[in-house]
Amino acid sequence: MIIKILLIAAAIGVAVLLLQEKVPGQREASRRAAGLLLVVVGIVAVLWPQLTTTVANAVGVGRGTDLVLYLFVMVFAYSALVTAQRIHRLQHDITVLTRELALSRPTQPRGGEASLPPGGSRAGEPTTREQS
Repeated sequence: MIIKILLIAAAIGVAVLLLQEKVPGQREASRRAAGLLLVVVGIVAVLWPQLTTTVANAVGVGRGTDLVLYLFVMVFAYSALVTAQRIHRLQHDITVLTRELALSRPTQPRGGEASLPPGGSRAGEPTTREQS
């Protein structure tokens, strides 16, 4: 009984985190709804574990735990793929922005060639009067 309480509390925690996200947009709303549906299905599976076996037998899987594992693997694979695509897209965006920023700034010489101190020479170099 304690494990059911802990699992339901964890599922409710996930639901709260899903609802607290501040990202607007239709795509995020559908992702949020799918997440909440998954939380509800998880709570139902915790409260009535024999239901997962019934559903598993209906779709041709022997045990409910096997069905849950298969679904978990598929959700994880989908999540990993979406995350990898998002990272790739962000890397591309950063590259484009860096190029645009580099092209928008005027070029500045490296090594200090452009700016000399007020005497007209660098430290340690003789001035024209000292050379004569």
